[in-house]
Amino acid sequence: MSLDLSQEFPLNDNIVYLNHAACSPWPRRTAEAVQRFAQENLTQGTKNYPQWKLQEIQLREQLQRLLNAPTVDDIALLKNTSEALSVVAYGLTWQAGDNVIITDQEFPSNRIVWESLQNQGVIVHQAPIANTPDPEAALLALVNSRTRLISVSSVQYASGLRLDLAKIGAFCHANQILFCIDVIQSLGALQLDVQAIHADFVMADGHKWLLGPEGLAVFYCHPEQREQLQLKQFGWHMVEQLYDFDAKTWQVASSARRFECGSPNMLGIHALSASLSLLAEVGMANIEAQVLDNSRYLLDALAQCADIEILSPLEDNRYAGIVTFRHRKRDSTNLFEHLSQQGIVCAERGGGIRFSPHFYTPRAQLKWAVEQVAL
Repeated sequence: MSLDLSQEFPLNDNIVYLNHAACSPWPRRTAEAVQRFAQENLTQGTKNYPQWKLQEIQLREQLQRLLNAPTVDDIALLKNTSEALSVVAYGLTWQAGDNVIITDQEFPSNRIVWESLQNQGVIVHQAPIANTPDPEAALLALVNSRTRLISVSSVQYASGLRLDLAKIGAFCHANQILFCIDVIQSLGALQLDVQAIHADFVMADGHKWLLGPEGLAVFYCHPEQREQLQLKQFGWHMVEQLYDFDAKTWQVASSARRFECGSPNMLGIHALSASLSLLAEVGMANIEAQVLDNSRYLLDALAQCADIEILSPLEDNRYAGIVTFRHRKRDSTNLFEHLSQQGIVCAERGGGIRFSPHFYTPRAQLKWAVEQVAL
């Protein structure tokens, strides 16, 4: 890899950043893109707005390639993952007795939105997937004739468990069940092909493994499902005749832009586009290999530490970028505070400590972090 990643991520020497599953540092190019955008606003206002619109188009194309969506028309830019999930949940037409299946390890965003439909008679089933060799089987075992949709996280936020999306997607496709995936804990870390996994809806905010800002998310909607979602928000940006402000009649955009009711987040667009350019330059195959290699190193090194219990999966096809563990003789909050004092940025999740390095994280930093755990 000819790219100098230490220049792209000039973190302070006293910082070991192992918290990409929460929020990522920005690459240098992203910070510079934001600075240029701010300077343009400061000195020229919106003089360059036509160029900003081109940047918006470029971002959609970058996201289409990242997800392998059929066309750029399948990509919407929303505020966050929760908004995208709500677009799906409140866009579908439900009948009392319909059910949705999720796992029992979901982040609140992928649980609350479905539970909020209970006043419409929708039933939410949670599949127990902890400590089972086949979590997909546990999920699919709950399917019955009233199952409308299965919604999962590609990688669980606390344990780091990675699901076999292709297996679930093939089942859903064969049984006419909608498949919704929150990919915020894998997009930017692992390769993704929304067509290969038969996804109907996919969403992710940009501030984790995509190395971008908060407040801007990608929402993929399968073209066959686009018109099946009833719109609940309306505004100037979701119409077909965009920028024709004098039009007296209007129709909803045929593309996924129909889900974007108002002005685009131009600051976020410039930032996320810059971050995605880095991912493309490195290559998602290379990034995935390095992310998995970093996790494998942590899993093996932590397993050698006395009194450490690893809470993440150990099997090669079951972990991604998250490694969670606990100390059998030390309170997790106390250990977290110790690590924080040593400059290790991580998180308390899932009853333990969560490390989540990215592809650029130096091996020496991982080694040092494990040494601090073992003290």
